[in-house]
Formats: sequence, structure tokens, C-alpha cells
Amino acid sequence: MGRSREEELLRAVLEINHHGLIEIDRNGTVLSLNPAMERMLVSGAKEAAGRPVAEVVSCRQVVATLLNVLTSGQSVAVSLALPGGEFLFHCLPVRRKDEVVGAVGELRDVTPLKRALEQKVAGQETVALLEDALENIYNGVVVVDRDARVILFNRAYCRFLGLKQEEVLGRPVWEVIENTRMHVVLQTGRAEIEEVQRIKGHDMICSRIPIYKDGRVTAAVGFVMFRDIQELYQLMRRVDRLQSELEYYQGELIRHYGARYSLDDIIGSSPRMQSLKELVRKVARSDSTVLILGESGTGKELFAHALHNASPRRTRPFVRVNCAALPESLLEAELFGYREGAFTGARKGGRTGKFEEAAGGTLFLDEIGEMPLTMQSKLLRFLQEKEIERLGDNRSIEVDVRLVAATNRNLEDMVGRGVFREDLFYRLNVVVLEIPPLRERREDIPLLVEHLLGKLSSRMGNSRKTIHPAALEYLAGYHWPGNVRELENILERALNVSTEDIITIRDLPVKPLKKAVEDLEKDMICRALEATGGNRMAAARLLGVGKTAFYE
Repeated sequence: MGRSREEELLRAVLEINHHGLIEIDRNGTVLSLNPAMERMLVSGAKEAAGRPVAEVVSCRQVVATLLNVLTSGQSVAVSLALPGGEFLFHCLPVRRKDEVVGAVGELRDVTPLKRALEQKVAGQETVALLEDALENIYNGVVVVDRDARVILFNRAYCRFLGLKQEEVLGRPVWEVIENTRMHVVLQTGRAEIEEVQRIKGHDMICSRIPIYKDGRVTAAVGFVMFRDIQELYQLMRRVDRLQSELEYYQGELIRHYGARYSLDDIIGSSPRMQSLKELVRKVARSDSTVLILGESGTGKELFAHALHNASPRRTRPFVRVNCAALPESLLEAELFGYREGAFTGARKGGRTGKFEEAAGGTLFLDEIGEMPLTMQSKLLRFLQEKEIERLGDNRSIEVDVRLVAATNRNLEDMVGRGVFREDLFYRLNVVVLEIPPLRERREDIPLLVEHLLGKLSSRMGNSRKTIHPAALEYLAGYHWPGNVRELENILERALNVSTEDIITIRDLPVKPLKKAVEDLEKDMICRALEATGGNRMAAARLLGVGKTAFYE
């Protein structure tokens, strides 16, 4: 049977299943859900696949359970009281090579059965009504009283075991069903959901649920799925294959379009970061030029990615160019492209530049402060006319591109020194995102440490480690000249040298106090010199120190 045929059959099984089924990937994005789940829990009529589960599913407890399974890697079952009745939601992790790559959840309406069972146990309903409900269930169902004696046994279960109902009613359940744990559930009062039980030489999926009345366990009900677990393993392998294919195509899209991060990847709950993320959400809706300012290592590129992914241009290309990485002669050809014969060695037929590659999307110019003056004039023309010219060509090409620029330099100071065009500065300075250095948002350090430890452990193939409070306190008190990038490097080093499950201060590159003070003084002097254009006397006055102390 071909792959497409198998996938069609798999999807058909999901479509006709009367229980609600949902599948998400490791990022909490919905991969699929069947019509039953849509009827029960989905909010709105938009396409669900590809959207975050929190946007699709209206029940917060279901969302929390799915995300908890992604984090813990453990199966979870919860009872839910929803407007439509009482439900049992069971969620399983999907693994590949010992790594959790997603989760699958089943929502089962147990309202009719539970009501019928409660009425039977309380003597408030006739046996005929209860049996009618049970006989309409294809899977095996058994009900035992508080003494673990069988009081109901549906025909489907009888057929599977080759028994008659009159042969099992009133008998202890362990005499009827091999390897049963129904009597254990009566004793513990705890449900056992989707566990493997060997019956008649087959590994079956079984669930056992206690029934309470007036706070006491008065009965228990058991379900058996009449499908060998090997069939389920085959189904999981098919799901794994589909997941792998999905991840491959997602990776291809990411490599093509470039933007890998969203606002959810920006870690920080401090007021400044929350305000900054809210500003990104607002300006993402427009096509205005954005200038991102911040020290090295603060995450300027991360914000550029997030801005693109929050914008209407998210499905179009995101193209990044580092203005400091190329000499002027190559940078012009890289940005604007060239025509055939424009220079010695030019490609036959010419070449498109990054502006044309980013058509309809976003062009991110990193380290814009390093762009040569001659190139700045060509960039200014694009901002004014939305047109470019290829190198060696006098024809204008109109391009629809949103420009995002970033720098760790003081552009206003550079304008004053004549090394950055004033008119270009004002064209770029439409919307400004100022990323705070890590030392100005220390309250975010615990969140960043937790996030980075998880990310690094996964990348390095290590078990996840925690950090000792004393080590965390040291990190929170450090002045972080290298910002988040330095924090990530320090944590990666700690993971490499630590031999315990917890990172202590011994694993951190702790500097002596004198050295830390010297580093801070050096950083302040460099900033003062940059602010004064290299004038040492002016820098000394700015720092409030004498000439002798400054030179020392």
C-alpha cells in the first residue's frame, strides 16, 4: 500500500471517530483535529491547522494539559465539566528517538455512561436502560460493585472473551478477566487511564474509573479497546513519519523565508520588555521603516525576526544583510544586484540583489552604522522612491520591501561627526525600538536562565540541569557587558564543566571583585570616549574624574 493511501486511511479513521482527537507539535501548533473535536471545543470557524492550540481550543484546561504533556513527557488524564456534559480528556506524548516531538489528545464524552452507571448503582434506573447504553458501545465495558463483583458486562466484551453474560454476572472480576486491576481501583479510588493489559495473548489498551457516591467509592467501570497495541504502535509510527515530513517542509520554508523567531521567543516579563513587545505588535501592522537600537548581544536580530512574523508580510521573504561583513565593493552588488558585464567576473545574465530577493517581505540591515557613506546615498534613494538600480544598470526597478535596520552605534553622534548622513538618519528614525541592556532588566535573568538551560541542554544532548540559588544570585548581580549573548555563553560553559545535576557558582567563570570593577570602569571609559568622539579630556569631564585618574 502506498504512502498516500496509508495517509488517506489514517485521516479517514480520524474523520469518522466519534471521540474528539487533536494533535499538536512540539511548539504547541495544531497539526490536525477531527470533526468531533471541532464540534466540542474549537472556537471560531478559521482553519485550525498551523495555528497555536491556545487560539484554536476554547477550553483552557485542555490547552494546559496538552502543553503540560509536551513539557513533562508524561501521559495525563483529566475529567472536565463542559457545557455539553462531562468529558474525559486523555493526552499522550508523541516521541521520536526518546524526544517528545508532539502530543495527541482524546476527548471522550462520558456523560451518558456516567449518568447511567450512577443511576444503576443508586437503584434509580432500570437495568434495561443501562444495558441499552452499554450495548451501543463497541468497546468492552465491565462494571463492578464495591465488592469487585461483576454487575454489568456488555455483549462486545462477552464475544471477545467467548463467554455468556450469565456466566460472568456476580462473579469476582479477577475470575473473569485475566490481569485485571478493577479491584485495585476500588481500593485506591484512583483512575487508571489508557494502560496496557494483556488479555488472551494480546496487549490491550484499558481504562478503569472509580464511581463515587457521597464521597465513597461505590463501583468501578472498565473499558477495553478491542485493538492490539501493536496496531497503535503502527499508527504512532505513521504519525511520526508525517511529523518528520512536516518538520522537513517547515524547515525548508524557514530556510527560504529566513524569519525563525516570533514574539514568543523573546524572553522577558519586565515592564520594559512587555512595553517593547507591545510596541512591536502595534508597528508590525504597518510598512513603516523601523530602527532597532541596542548594545551587542541584546537581541536586536531577534526583534527583527519577531517584527516580520507579527506583520502581514510574515509569509513573504525575510532577508538579512550584515553591513559590516562585506567590503563596500561587494556590499553594493549584494544589496542591489548587478547586470551582466558590470565588472570583471560578473555572472552571465547578472544577478538579483537582496532588495529584489526580499520583494513583498522584509529586508533587515544589521549593523547599519557600518555602511559606507557612498552606499548610504543609494539606500536613501530607496527610502524616498522605493526604487533601486542594479550595479552597472541605469534602469530603475520598483521594489515592495519593508526596511528594518539595527545598530549598536550612536547614529546621532555619527551624524554630528559627518560619518553618517543626516537625511538618511531621519528616514530611518521613523519607529525606534530601543532594546534595554541586560543590566537594566535584571528581573528577567531567572526566566532567561531557565529558557537558555533548556535550549542548550537540548542542543547539547544533555539532561536538563537546574541552577543553585547562589549561582543565580551571582548572575543577577553581574553587570553583563555582553548582555544575553554573554549569559548564554556562560551557561553553555557551565553545562560543559558541571558534573552534577545542578549548576553551582563553582561552575561559573566568577571574576574576582577587583577584575569585575576594572571591567566596569573600562566599559564606562569606552562609552565616554565614544560619546565624545574620542576626545579624552571631554571624556574625563563626562565621567567626573581628573586627567591623571583618567589616564591611570
